[in-house]
Amino acid sequence: MSLKVTQVKSTIGVQQEHRGTLRALGLRRIGMSRVHTDSASLQGMLHQVSYLVKVEEVDAK
Repeated sequence: MSLKVTQVKSTIGVQQEHRGTLRALGLRRIGMSRVHTDSASLQGMLHQVSYLVKVEEVDAK
């Protein structure tokens, strides 16, 4: 299963660790999206920055 992750909030005033997590997810600015395959490490990253991103399931192509 693949997950589409979209940044929906700004990183201004956000902890440095959370900014690094967004960068690791490939997100740089609001509205930017990336598709990742689901894994335990990805779930942990998404849990950490859940207040900054929107997650949707997509078909793997």
